[in-house]
Amino acid sequence: MIPQLDMARLQAREPEEMARLAKAVREVGFLTLGNTDLDAGRVARAMAAYRAFFAQPAAAKAAVDMARTGANRGWGGSGSEQVDPAANPDYKEVFDCGRELAAEDPLADRGLAVYAPNLWPEGLDRFREEVEGYFRDAMAIGQDLLQAIAEAIGADGAVFLDAFRQPMALLRSNYPPRPDWAGDKDFGIAAHTDYGCLTLLATGGQPGLEVLMADGSWQPVQVEPGVFVINFGEMLEMWTGGAAKATLHRVRGGPEERLSVPLFLNPTHDTNVAPAGSRQVIRAGDHLARRFNETYLHLAEAESETKKAG
Repeated sequence: MIPQLDMARLQAREPEEMARLAKAVREVGFLTLGNTDLDAGRVARAMAAYRAFFAQPAAAKAAVDMARTGANRGWGGSGSEQVDPAANPDYKEVFDCGRELAAEDPLADRGLAVYAPNLWPEGLDRFREEVEGYFRDAMAIGQDLLQAIAEAIGADGAVFLDAFRQPMALLRSNYPPRPDWAGDKDFGIAAHTDYGCLTLLATGGQPGLEVLMADGSWQPVQVEPGVFVINFGEMLEMWTGGAAKATLHRVRGGPEERLSVPLFLNPTHDTNVAPAGSRQVIRAGDHLARRFNETYLHLAEAESETKKAG
């Protein structure tokens, strides 16, 4: 079973709740989290903003098409990503925005794609305001949870927090209805593990997410708005030497649109996320860039062209 946790109890460091958190991190890789500062009403406002964006004509969304960029900022149409080479490109539609840096920040001078400028649509009342506000609130919850996770597994919470001072963070949405022509290799998003550290997922309450459990079964995960699904990615598993578990999951899709807003929270670009004592250096930004180039088809094509030119 996927543990159900309470944020207020974690913030109070209640021993039983921290023990349940440790079990979720080490053994399951997933949990659900309620009683946070983001209630159902606040989540609904963010969902409404995304719904308005995706309801626009294709030409309006194409004005912020990320395929024209060298990053993952803006709109991505169905089939623009492929997380599993054995499946077809993912049948999902996304709008990605992420952490931007001040012009004077040294990392900004390096032109890193993981801190690329956001692309914002025009003509949508309060879209940017709602999405940026939700982003800030979700980031605060994610960073609080990361500190609790560090303490639960016996890591140094201060080290974790310091590593997230300039986080590579990404917010996105959405799954259209599953088309009639979809076959066995067609998914909203095929089976995958997340690439980074922590994912904080809000949904509109619709079903669709499935998690691969230890016994080999796929367990559906459905939560009401205001309750979050949390999971851990490859980077955290590697960084903690396996103390955190990255678990396969997927979305097959159904007859209705599935609003899904994940926040992917990752450390500063130059953080060494190699296992402690390994004497390796694996920069967090390099790991993400490699995985993004494998997934976003426009980035994969650009990388292929660059290699040919070289």
